Amino acid sequence: MGRWAIEYVVGDATAPMGDDNKIIVHVCNDIGGWGRGFVLALSARWAAPERAYDRWFEGRDGNDFALGAVQLVPVESDLWVANLIGQRDIYPAADGTPPVRYDAIEQGLVRVAGEAVAREASVHMPRIGSGLAGGRWEEIEPLIERALGAAGVAVTVYDLPTP
Repeated sequence: MGRWAIEYVVGDATAPMGDDNKIIVHVCNDIGGWGRGFVLALSARWAAPERAYDRWFEGRDGNDFALGAVQLVPVESDLWVANLIGQRDIYPAADGTPPVRYDAIEQGLVRVAGEAVAREASVHMPRIGSGLAGGRWEEIEPLIERALGAAGVAVTVYDLPTP
């Protein structure tokens, strides 16, 4: 068996490749905001992830809505969207710290790994945490390798085609 590695492809993460069960992972903020970035593509394809996130946020005092938490939302018979809370607020802090929270992303990815193993699913994502959240892919990629690679979960990262 070869070394585990993330597969990078040019394509649309909302249309993951493969015939297996699949989980699409993306990073959400912890203030209930949904409306910019990759979530727009998700909402254009399915209404359920945004509706579930809104309900999850509204009931946060009685559930696990917090940094590092993951909500799996079924969107097709073999496909789930993982709303991963890995971003604190939507703006940089006063000291310039970006919204991304690497520890929360890693914690959430560990949870996703368990769900992927249980569902015999591969994991698909854009370059999570490195867009509006302000994170650096060079710091996020090792989190994916530790959390999902250690569990032997196949991961595909999608980059949109350049115009």
